Amino acid sequence: MLIEVLKSKIHRVTITGAELDYIGSITIDEALMDAAKMIPGEKVSIVNVNNGERFETYIIKGIRDSGEITLNGPAARKVQKGDIIIIIAYALLEPEEAKKFQPAIIFPNEKTNRIE
Repeated sequence: MLIEVLKSKIHRVTITGAELDYIGSITIDEALMDAAKMIPGEKVSIVNVNNGERFETYIIKGIRDSGEITLNGPAARKVQKGDIIIIIAYALLEPEEAKKFQPAIIFPNEKTNRIE
């Protein structure tokens, strides 16, 4: 049996853009992805602190150290530039492995979206 557990979290970053005319996804600064142990194409849950929206999408790698957090495609309708979001990734683990697993949780500066 496998259970789903928190794998990675980028806690409270600011939306820098919302591009409706795009095929979909969230673009995340590569430095944040590395720090949170996330990879391109990985499924993530997005929680919008400003309006309570919760939805899923996948990651596209953004320019390193740019601070970019852009929602693309239909998900762009669920955010506005300047909104604060939380980005969460989960993993499937055996229960015994899950007991020992340590998720990667980062707390970037909300204003710059950079780790300080």
